[in-house]
Amino acid sequence: MTYVKPKKHLGQHFLTDMSISKRIAETITTDKYVHVLEIGPGTGVLTQFLLQDPNIDLQVIELDIESVDYLKENFLALKGRIIFDDFLKYDLSKLFNGESFMLIGNYPYNISSQIFFKALDNKDRVPFISGMLQKEVAERLASKPGKKAYGILSVLLQAYYDIEYLFTVPPCVFNPPPKVDSAVISMKRNNVQKLDCDEALFKTVIKTSFNQRRKTLRNSLKSLFPSDFVADNEIFNQRPEQLSVAEFVQLTNMLSV
Repeated sequence: MTYVKPKKHLGQHFLTDMSISKRIAETITTDKYVHVLEIGPGTGVLTQFLLQDPNIDLQVIELDIESVDYLKENFLALKGRIIFDDFLKYDLSKLFNGESFMLIGNYPYNISSQIFFKALDNKDRVPFISGMLQKEVAERLASKPGKKAYGILSVLLQAYYDIEYLFTVPPCVFNPPPKVDSAVISMKRNNVQKLDCDEALFKTVIKTSFNQRRKTLRNSLKSLFPSDFVADNEIFNQRPEQLSVAEFVQLTNMLSV
């Protein structure tokens, strides 16, 4: 097999520029031996550079059987390291004997947010994430308070990761070219082991706030807070995109009193 046809229903856009693949692979610093899981390796354009690093213990997970067959045929070093499965459904406790691992990939645009939410659920085992995704989503991940892109994904991930927008990638370096720009990001686990609030309630407050992001918190959170409490606190005059992670923690603690 010498060719894998990109499949629209899997969100496949194969990168053709090897210099960009190499830059993405180099987002993983390997001053020591590390476990790495690549999501959606496709035809191995990123995989080939990861395999060149002796400090990387690599496994790949791929849902497309045509890509799996291609990788087996063209990357003998991947023998026993290819998982034919859906990352979103896969039990990550099976990986690397329960040890920590890094995530990397040219992520399918149609499920990239879901991938990051799953990584967040496993944050204690995933100290670093990098890779390429739709530019709009990358901007959302890295956005700071006060910006239009700042939203649910921004707050939830920035609570536990330091996120950096690295560089933009144009459509012309893909087969087939996507209709939008792409971007490469990195996410490094911060020192927060547990938020200083009820974490389940924290998620509820954030999602409820941004479900009506154009409204002030006074209106969007009225289903959670008593009206007299809202009236007496200045924070409720703001819109959700104006609040930092720390302020959302503060808001959550107000609710749990």
